[in-house]
Amino acid sequence: MFVFDSEDFDGHEQVVFASDPDTGLKAIIAIHDTSNGPALGGCRMWNYATESEALRDVLRLSRGMTYKAAISRLPLGGGKSVIIGDARSQKTPELMRAMGRAVERLRGRYIVAEDVGTSVEDMAAICTETAHVVGRPADRGGSGDPSPFTAYGCLVGIRAALDHLGRADGLRGARVAIQGLGHVGWHLAGLLAEAGARLIVSDIRPEIVERAVRTFGAEAIAVDEIHTADVDVFAPCALGAVINDRTIPALKARIVAGSANNQLAEGRHGAVLRQRGVLYAPDYVVNAGGLMNVAAELGTYDATAVRRRIEGIYDTLMDIFARADRQGIPTNAAADRIAEERFRRHRRAGKIMAA
Repeated sequence: MFVFDSEDFDGHEQVVFASDPDTGLKAIIAIHDTSNGPALGGCRMWNYATESEALRDVLRLSRGMTYKAAISRLPLGGGKSVIIGDARSQKTPELMRAMGRAVERLRGRYIVAEDVGTSVEDMAAICTETAHVVGRPADRGGSGDPSPFTAYGCLVGIRAALDHLGRADGLRGARVAIQGLGHVGWHLAGLLAEAGARLIVSDIRPEIVERAVRTFGAEAIAVDEIHTADVDVFAPCALGAVINDRTIPALKARIVAGSANNQLAEGRHGAVLRQRGVLYAPDYVVNAGGLMNVAAELGTYDATAVRRRIEGIYDTLMDIFARADRQGIPTNAAADRIAEERFRRHRRAGKIMAA
């Protein structure tokens, strides 16, 4: 396993491997870019098959956080961390405290938050070892679970995509297929149902799907068929790389807009979607609500102000869609260009000041 030779290495400033024999911690922290501020990104715990798979994930995710912070106009850089292990059987408060010590050794260059496989309670354990953590419980000075804010941003993004395509009724009556009913997917389902959308859902846990059918009047579909549903919107809310050479030909949705990170298996798949007439709402724009929320903890937290910022995702997406149409490029390329213009401007300014 070689970091610099990895196809996912993108000039990352720092990649740290951390271990703790007493707790079994095996973690990787990747800092992609800090030209606009300290790197902020969640800690994912996943039972990766290999260390190379874990490295690939953390490199891709940390790069995405740089773009997410830049497109959201937040004074932050991009970073991410992963813990190799089964969160259901191997995670302990002691292991999370060891992770906190690893974060503390970076002296504020990286700020950790929750992600897949970690929780608000885990952030409470981490914050006993470092102050460089957000998404803490309210009784620890935090704002709690950011999932409702991520879901709200996703709702805003779906509404923007529907409006761009000129759907007169907006969310009311729109058919939305949600892949994954974790914290974000479940909250999104509730918001969509409240707005009058019709839901088709899948998850690897049958009991959660059954609960969604009862609660939201949703229609259940098999996990390996959710991307084929005849819907207006396909909302990936699980893991990444779900938009790929196998799934794209089977898509019937006119829109792809969900909360999962790195939905495109490869950047070129944005162009394939465009060729097929599918509008892609770039994932790191749509799912930025959680980042906006936890970032607010670094100042004076105001939930109402956070919601107003999240509603700005609508205008950001409309700008991206307009640029993509005007320049004849995929929406992911348009989003990347806007984000790169912003964080590279700060990078150049930093080099000039250093000189």
